[in-house]
Amino acid sequence: MIKRALISVFDKEGIIELAKALEKAGVEIISSGGTYNTIKEAGITAKKVSDYTDSPEILDGRVKTLHPKIHGGILARRDNPQHLETLKEQNILEIDMVVGNLYPFEKTIKDPNVDLATVLENIDIGGPSMIRSAAKNFKDVVVLTDKNDYQRIIECLKKGKEVDVNLRKELAIKAFAHTAYYDTQITNYLNPMSLPQTLCIAAKKSQDLRYGENPHQKAAVYEQTSNE
Repeated sequence: MIKRALISVFDKEGIIELAKALEKAGVEIISSGGTYNTIKEAGITAKKVSDYTDSPEILDGRVKTLHPKIHGGILARRDNPQHLETLKEQNILEIDMVVGNLYPFEKTIKDPNVDLATVLENIDIGGPSMIRSAAKNFKDVVVLTDKNDYQRIIECLKKGKEVDVNLRKELAIKAFAHTAYYDTQITNYLNPMSLPQTLCIAAKKSQDLRYGENPHQKAAVYEQTSNE
């Protein structure tokens, strides 16, 4: 069951409704920065990441969730007694859900007048790290990167149901795709060579087709995004 959730999002649409459902279900919420303020202003109880880790946010917020108490709580396997013993020894709590989306890198680079310093500041580090940790350990941790999936988890909470492993895996795949797309955008912006040594392609599905080359095959149209 989900006992503790870590919420850290740039896009806060739908987050209050999710946080309210978590609180009603008795889930402890840990959060940071603007997300924490949004949750608290809505009257929802939450604990600051810095209060939980006993480490302040440093370097203008560049370092806040990169901490053993965060990643240990996410990555520990619940079926591994040694992992659980380590958590106990280090006073680390299990984190059963991670809700995260990233700094708007893609939106930032669309500004033709943007400078490199601004671009670099919009490269998220802690967010992808938490998302990947949760996705790696999806059997024990639910990871949410798409606000369109919030309602699915809210329904599970309302019904008192566990989030089944198939949904957990589906959300983990989406999370890895989310960070892969994000990293591809960064790579292609910083290295806009026409023939790079390693080719990274970021594309989004724009349309489903009735069938592929043959009637029994599935097909879709994907549009490649551009950093230009």
